[in-house]
Amino acid sequence: MACRISELVLGCRDPEVLARFWCEVLDFVVLDREEDCIEIGPREGFGGPQPTIILSRRDEPEPGKSRLHIDVNATDRDQDAELERLLKLGARPADIGQTGQEQWHVLADPEGNEFCLLKARLNPL
Repeated sequence: MACRISELVLGCRDPEVLARFWCEVLDFVVLDREEDCIEIGPREGFGGPQPTIILSRRDEPEPGKSRLHIDVNATDRDQDAELERLLKLGARPADIGQTGQEQWHVLADPEGNEFCLLKARLNPL
């Protein structure tokens, strides 16, 4: 195994409302809160067998973009090696206005769906 889905990121109008809803539906708790984002997940926190959900404020969906994207973490190699592997598989870098200082890489799959390769390495399931 080379990657695990660690987070699902959902753009939404009201992160508070959706956080309450999904916490009840999934028996999740709020793990982190930032200005325009709320991360919810299982009580044991990030990195367990279930991915967390990040609810990110977006007034409207960006034209031509999905409100949902996946974050993955390498399980058996470091981030640079995994980035190289993903690019060989057909992923390509995606520019969404990054500064270059991020600890993650924004990529697009062969059909253009964006996803992020995060820095942390997770244990395989």
